[in-house]
Amino acid sequence: MGGSSEDEVDDAGPVIDPAARSGERSRFGRAARAVAIDVSLLRDNPAYRQLWVGLTVSQLGSAMTLVAVPVQVYALTKSSLAVGMLGLVGLVPLIVFGLYGGALADALDRRRLALLTSTGLLVTSAVLVAQAALDLDQLWLIYAVVAVQAALFAIDNPTRNAIIPRVVEPGRLPTANALAQLTFNLGFTVGPLIAGVVITVAGLETAYAIDAASFLAAVYALSRLPPLPPDGNARRAGLRSVLEGLRFVSTRTILLVSFLADIAAMVLVMPKALYPELAETVFAGGPDTVGLLFGAMGAGGLVAAALGGWMSRVHRHGLAVLVAVAAWALAIIGFGLSPVLWLALGFLALAGASDLVSAVFRTSILQAAAPDEMRGRLFGLNIIVVTGGPRLADVRAGAVAVLFSPTVAVISGGITCLVALVLLLMRFPAFARYDARPPLPPG
Repeated sequence: MGGSSEDEVDDAGPVIDPAARSGERSRFGRAARAVAIDVSLLRDNPAYRQLWVGLTVSQLGSAMTLVAVPVQVYALTKSSLAVGMLGLVGLVPLIVFGLYGGALADALDRRRLALLTSTGLLVTSAVLVAQAALDLDQLWLIYAVVAVQAALFAIDNPTRNAIIPRVVEPGRLPTANALAQLTFNLGFTVGPLIAGVVITVAGLETAYAIDAASFLAAVYALSRLPPLPPDGNARRAGLRSVLEGLRFVSTRTILLVSFLADIAAMVLVMPKALYPELAETVFAGGPDTVGLLFGAMGAGGLVAAALGGWMSRVHRHGLAVLVAVAAWALAIIGFGLSPVLWLALGFLALAGASDLVSAVFRTSILQAAAPDEMRGRLFGLNIIVVTGGPRLADVRAGAVAVLFSPTVAVISGGITCLVALVLLLMRFPAFARYDARPPLPPG
């Protein structure tokens, strides 16, 4: 008939202590905050928040042009060679103005210089809008605009990177760089998808117009900053200034090895030139498979950035770079050995995540270990390595693929990179011991 009070409790199910449930939620919240990217910098630092928002908007806009220009060139010429020439057209201005642009960033007010380059990029996008709307169909004009854009970007990027340590305290530089990498990977993962829809529905001129309008956000963010002349004894921009920057890097182990590790990662390993052939011969796919291969690294980088809260607690930045580059090479080797598409995409995503971690810590090393009056020139050199390296990798990978096979080209690149890392560590063991906490060790 009737049961005891204990039986009634059992029938009703276990009693959950509200305090215990609250504690579980609290522990889960702490764990989530420990893993997720730290966005508190956007709340605490208005200057950085303005720059980040401007960068995010302009990055999404730039993705429109990244897709629209090759689409237009191919529509005009029906030639993949003509599309490939876009990279070559931009390479020489990138090298020349990467070196000289960094010197300018160390000689002029960086806020004013970034405003000029952002405005110039807006104007070049407007030229692309006009030529598309008027159906000019002039290949030489498109190439000329791409060359000018490369030159402006080569000045703009090191200038912006030299600004960051002026508005963010040293201990939060990895967080700032992780947030910037989040924007980069978001822009070049989601942006091309949006661009494809925009071009299909509204035409090339609309895609170009979105890019042009997006630079207004960057210009506005920069206009809100105070003047930012370089600290120290600024030297007049010129060949002597450029050579001074190169000599400085050669005498600073931390900076030199950072560059050499990234050169090994980019030139020896980057497999993008092999995607079309691998998609057809290994994965029995077509253009859709090529698109998946191109997007996998960006997706991996995006996830790594979103879960990058741990990076702000790592102080051995040199060791972090070496581990990340090694992980990148191993992931690419795994990609080369993958017989099925889903496994290959997984390895490419891991490679993208590793590359993001490497980029965050390499950027933090450059920002923290270099004096302010040298940062522009060092980031000018950095942009040459970061964007020029993959172009050289295309040549290496294509040549090895012709001599042997695309699979050999992928795997050999990863193995060679690992060997290069071992040699760097043997020659420069101090790099692995570099600790970013002040006082910073001598270069």
